[in-house]
Amino acid sequence: MTSQDRQGPGDRPMTLTIVVASTRAVRGGPVVAGWFAAVAGRRGDLRVEVLDLADVRLPDVGSAAGAGATSAVSSRLHQADAFVVVTPEYNHSYPGPLKNAIDTFDAEWHAKPVGFVSYGGISGGLRAVEHLRPVFAEVHATTIRETVSFAHYGELFDEAGRLRAPERATAAAERLLEQLVWWGQALRTARDRAPYAA
Repeated sequence: MTSQDRQGPGDRPMTLTIVVASTRAVRGGPVVAGWFAAVAGRRGDLRVEVLDLADVRLPDVGSAAGAGATSAVSSRLHQADAFVVVTPEYNHSYPGPLKNAIDTFDAEWHAKPVGFVSYGGISGGLRAVEHLRPVFAEVHATTIRETVSFAHYGELFDEAGRLRAPERATAAAERLLEQLVWWGQALRTARDRAPYAA
């Protein structure tokens, strides 16, 4: 039985925001995020949106410039019930713009689940994910155990952005989504009952 089967008549879909972490001109993030959004979009208990950090270009933390972009992203993060971060691995860690985005906001992350879809070379981006777990813990988010990881991702997707052999990755994505939805529903119920005290 999946979380979709357990939904009651009063349940409302959760908003899942997929964050594309890399802002480089040449990057795999939009392709990987597009694939994952399509898998997540098949669920009736999720409303999926993609937040590409390359599109919003947040200012550095503490900068007076770019207040409009910061406010718009804050609103989108506040409305989210759960997040999935799509990240590459750069130099054994995650992209700087992602750290800037995490540090720019605070309450937007509180008491919400965060899942990870990573990609890279031989490690599939998993070192980036391990670095992100304590960072998200510091902003009072709950990270999901299950991940989706693409080692040598450039060989796995065709020119149209389709995954050449999707079975195993899709199964991993579905496991991640099951855990994410469970935590998302539990934490949303808790936030509805009482404000989260950080």
